[in-house]
This record gives sequence, structure tokens and C-alpha cells, in this order.
Amino acid sequence: MVSPHLKSLSDLEAGDLGVVRQLRGGHEFTGRLAAMGFTPGVEISLARNDGRGPILVIARGTRVALGRGEAARILVELVAKSVDPDQAREMSAAAMPGDKPLVVALAGQPNAGKSTVFNLLTGLSQHVGNWPGKTVEQKIGFHHAERITLKLVDLPGTYSLTANSLEERIARDFILREQPDLVVVIANAASLDRHLYLLSELLALPAPVVLGLNMMDVAEQQGIQIDARALETALGLPVVPMVASRAQGVRELVQVIEKVASQQPRPAPNRPEIRRDHKAVLEQVRYLLAGHVPAPYPPDWVALKLLEGDAEITKMIHARVDAAAWEPVHNILKAHEDAVLAIAGGRYAWIERIVRAAVTRPRIGQITLTERLDRAATHPVWGMLILLGILGTAFGLTFSVGVPLQRSLDAYVVQAFAGWAHTALSGAPWWLSGLLVDGIWAGAGMVLTFVPVLAIFFAVLGVLEDTGYMARAAYVTDRYMHLMGLHGKSFLPLCLGLGCNVPGVLCTRTIESPRARLLTILLAPLVPCAARLAVLAVLAPIFFGSSAIWAALGVLTLNLLLLVGLGYGLHELVLGGEHVAFIMELPLYHRPNGRTIGLSVWQHLLEFVKKAGTIIVAMSALIWLLSYLPTGDFQTGYLAHAGRWLTPLGNLLGLDWRMFVALLTSVVAKENTLATLSILYPNATAEGGLTAALAHAITPAAALAFLVIQMTFIPCVATVAAIKQETRSWKWTLFSVALMLAASLTIGMLVYRVGLLF
Repeated sequence: MVSPHLKSLSDLEAGDLGVVRQLRGGHEFTGRLAAMGFTPGVEISLARNDGRGPILVIARGTRVALGRGEAARILVELVAKSVDPDQAREMSAAAMPGDKPLVVALAGQPNAGKSTVFNLLTGLSQHVGNWPGKTVEQKIGFHHAERITLKLVDLPGTYSLTANSLEERIARDFILREQPDLVVVIANAASLDRHLYLLSELLALPAPVVLGLNMMDVAEQQGIQIDARALETALGLPVVPMVASRAQGVRELVQVIEKVASQQPRPAPNRPEIRRDHKAVLEQVRYLLAGHVPAPYPPDWVALKLLEGDAEITKMIHARVDAAAWEPVHNILKAHEDAVLAIAGGRYAWIERIVRAAVTRPRIGQITLTERLDRAATHPVWGMLILLGILGTAFGLTFSVGVPLQRSLDAYVVQAFAGWAHTALSGAPWWLSGLLVDGIWAGAGMVLTFVPVLAIFFAVLGVLEDTGYMARAAYVTDRYMHLMGLHGKSFLPLCLGLGCNVPGVLCTRTIESPRARLLTILLAPLVPCAARLAVLAVLAPIFFGSSAIWAALGVLTLNLLLLVGLGYGLHELVLGGEHVAFIMELPLYHRPNGRTIGLSVWQHLLEFVKKAGTIIVAMSALIWLLSYLPTGDFQTGYLAHAGRWLTPLGNLLGLDWRMFVALLTSVVAKENTLATLSILYPNATAEGGLTAALAHAITPAAALAFLVIQMTFIPCVATVAAIKQETRSWKWTLFSVALMLAASLTIGMLVYRVGLLF
């Protein structure tokens, strides 16, 4: 029964000030909220609530976006109604108080600058792969200091170690099982209160810890003064002030790492304790677990995890003890389900003591740059207009810079080399020269021409992420993405797909939820890319003349409806109807770091060329062989035979075998549709060109069906390779291909049959 004086957070209005009293939703949800700063007793102020879509809340000095479903499970006591947002922020702020490489784990919450520190220390001396058996990116690099070599492992950015996500599980398992010599926690000095939460959890693990206090310049801009020496004394561990964006403090960090590694015995840090009213409960669990905790897990840490409701640790301990030994532990856990809040409360009390000892807050009434910018960036109308402007700029750069570079590479490198190779191989058998030049080199050339476009997309993505704007884009689009069972974080990958589906698929790695990420990957190829739009722009006037614009708009509308419909249907299949929680920090805005963005672009391009490029070249060679064997004539090749074999299916769509072959060759590259039609239709190269050849070769109903199928047909080889690269699964890759094939033919058939009625 909810107390009548409590209100759901989703029911509050912008400017309202309240105190969190209850969290509903189970251990996992409660633990995740606690890591973001939401615990009973914390004061919050509502920065934005437009009645639809996510809401924006300020808790412990951090701006957090919450889905309406998540906000509804947070019950608050209203303290002040419709307080001016600046006054609410002020009230909330006033209320808050050698030989072998040394293995160093870099840990930190998102937006702390951890990747910048990693790149500064390792440069290009790093390996990017995946954690064993996982799809989460793994980065390992080396730094050679004067007296020691550091092997740096960049752990996934995570808010806590409660294993609510794959990233959290990887981070804590590495620290526990691999036992690094040292853990460096990179914290954002401008949001120190919340970033110390991860440190409070890491102090319960055995590895020694150093705190890298990054973004000191941003903290100063916010009017926050931090006494690093006082902080070091309060924590009982080394603290290194840093401005990683300007490479300040990096050398000092290495020196401190060397000192701590050689220090014996190591001083014990000041660790947080559970809230006083639950200390006896924790002691009981510790006593009952004696002798049952396997190495390398610390018994005290396991006891805390059991009280927090950690499903993985609970399952492990339950499996190791008999029923008689487990029953008293289970009874205690069941009787104290609120222990997760007692643990989080103890950590935040510890954080408040630390902060009071070392941090001076800005004067009351000071409005930050982030707050000023967010008034527009998170507005339901102005926010969308700003986002559309940014995306328009990105596409403008792509078409004004990337596409000309792509064409230049194709003309002056790919085609020039192909012409030279044909001449050099003029005496070789036709199949050998064709395979090497038109098959293998054509595929390699395609990979090369992708580089300028991908570089621009990755650079734009890097700037948006590094400045902190990416979270705002997800926030303002969340309400629209719910039409497909997704949330705002899926918007950018789908939007990038308008330029090219490949970066759209690769961009999904910014989505934390594995299932939501998979669903977005499956939907990304349904977005009409620039190549398909180009084919539509050429063929629509040929088929429909002056009515081409309406035909094209109709095709694109069907494409959008198919995207939304399949998204909603796949939501039930992939997510099982599961609600994808939308809880996301809105970080402070700050200046992008060119070095970090450049290294990120280089790594992503290298990864694409090495992995996706291999598949593209192989598939290009295979398609060429199928096209020209056994006679060397395209019209009598295996692919042409396959097209003729599909004639019965073509009759259902009003298409002959040549149209089907054009669809099949578009699998290599969507632009191939036009080239194939030019080859297969007689007189296509004569006066009038393809327009005259196709004008009377197909009915309007069949032409419309062909355009619909072309826009939604099997993804190109590059996109298929990207899907395989990101899902690490042939099952889902083939499912994506089969889904688009079935969907395109089905909707094409419906369009043709309906078109015959007019």
C-alpha cells in the first residue's frame, strides 16, 4: 500500500523538489538506481517532464534521464511544488554534503575520461579485441616507463560491480580472477560524489587502488574546488589530480603506480561500512558463510553481495552448500530484502564524509553551462530541431567530403589499378584475370572506398560522444523509438544507416543492453542507405515519369512502415516482450579531445578492414564466379541460370529473370542493380540508354513492386559482414538475411497485387 503523501516521480512537474522514500522493482532495479545516486532519503529536483517520453532528474548533483516506467517505480515525498529550476538545484546542492609487466586495470564509470587516459598511456601500442566468449570490446595496451613496463587493461565503463550488466560482470571478474597488481579508478572530478560509488565497491576487493581524479579543469569551471591532499588523507589511498584531455597528470599517475607497486606492506584504505542498523545482519551472514566461500572471492565481499541480492553470487554460494547450511542464510536474506539500500546508504554516508573533507561547492545561484545548454538540447521541440541540424551537418559532411573522396578513390585508385591489371593480365586465361581483377580486387577496392565515409561517421560519432551530446540525442528521441519497442539509444545507429548501413550497425555498440543492441542491429539494414536511395532516384523517373516523386515517397513510406512493424514484432521475439529500461546519465558538456577521437576512428577503421573486409573480398570473388562461370558470358552464367530458375516467383511479382538477377547482384553493392540492368537489357547502351530499354519492359505495378523489393532486399555484403562482426553469430546474421528476403518479397507481392487493381 502506497502512502497517500507519496507520489510517483513520473507525476512530478518540472521544478518540483522532493525526497526519495521508496524504490520498487526488485534487487536488480534497486541496485542499478542506487549506483546512479537514487537511494531513500536523497533529495531530487525535476529538471524536465514533458508528459511524454523520458524525464530529466537531478540527484546528487548529476543529471539523469529516466524512462517513464522507471520513474513510476520511484516514490518521493514532495518537499516544494514548482520550485524554480535554478532554486531547486541550489537547494539540492546545499543539502548534499620490472621484468614482468605490471598488470594495471583501468576502471571507471562512463564519461570519466578513462579511454582518454588509456590512449595517452598506450598510444598505438594497444590491441582491440573482445573479452573471451563476449561481445564487449576488450582493450589491452602497454606503457614503457623508466623502471617498469605497465600492461594496461581497459575495463568496460560501469557504474557499479553488482553484475546487472555484462560490462559489470566482466570488470569485477577480471579483478577477482585475474588478480591485477593494481586498479586505477578514473573519476570525474566534476561529479565526484557519484564516481566515488564505484571506488567504494572496489575497495572491498583485494587489489590495491589508486584514484585518478580526472577533469579537474571541468570541476574548476563548475566552481568546484577539490583539495587532492585532503582527499588522499580521507580515503587512505593515493590520489592523482589529472586533466587527461591536455595530458596533465599522466606522468604523475605512472610515478604513483610505480611507487604503490613496490610499497610493502600497503596501507589499508578507509573502507565504507554498512548502515549501523544492518551491521548485525552482515555479521550473521559472514559467520554462516565461514568455510563455504571459494577462492578467489573475499568472504566479506561475498556476504555484501548476498545482502545486495546479487543473482550470480547467490547462485554460486547456493550451489556450494547443502540445504541445511543454506536455509539459515536464505532466511536472513528473505527477512532483510531492504539490505541493498542499507549497503548503498552506508556507501553514500562514507562518500559524504569524504566529500565534506575535501570538496568546496560553488556559491549558491551559479548556473552552469550544462544547465544552460540543456534547456534547449533536452526540449521536446528545440531538442529535436537541434538534433536534426546536427545530423544534417553530419550528412552534409558525408556527401560534400566523404562521397567525393569515395569517388576519387574509385576512379583514380580502384578503376585505374583495375585497368592496369587487365592490361597486365591480357595473356592470362579469362577466368583468372576476371577473378583477380573483377572479383577479388573489386571487393578490396570496395573496402577501400568505404574508408572516407566510415571515417567521417566515426569522427562525428566520436565528437558527439566526447562532448556529452550523445546522451541528449537519446533523451529527445526516446518517445519515438518506443514505437519499435526500443529506447532513445537506438536512434543514432538507425539514423546513421541513412548514409550507409555499415556504420549504422557498427554504431550499435553504444547500446548497453545486449538484447536491445541485437534488435537494433536486425533493424538497421531496413533503413534505406544512400546507395539504395540513389537507385530509387534513377529508376523512379524511368518507370513513372512525372509521377516519380509520388512513387518514391510511397516506396519510402512503405519502407518506414515495414521498419516500425518489424521492429514491434521483433521486440516480442528478441526481447520476449521485455521492457528495456531507460536509465542514463546526462554528463557535463566538455570540449572534445582530438587525440582520443583520432585514435578511436583509426581503431574502428582498422577493425572494419581486417574483419568485415575479409568477408567482403571473399563474397565479391564468389559472386563473380557465379556470374561468369562456366562460359565467361554473364547471360549464361550460374547467376543468370538462378535468375531464370526463379522465373515462377518472378511471375507472382510481374518481374522477369533479368530483374531478379539485378536484385541478386545488388548483394555485393546496391549500386550494382543499375549496372546489371544495363548489361542484361538489350540496347541499354544505345541511344536513350537504360531509360529507353526499360520504359516498356515492365508494367507500373511490377515496377513499383521492384522498387519496394530493391529498398528492402538482402543487405549488401559489407552490411552482412558488419552484422556478423557485431553479433559474433552466424545464426543471427543468417536470420537477418532471411528476414529481409522474406519481408521484401512478401511486401513486393502485396504491392504488385494491389497495383493490378488500379
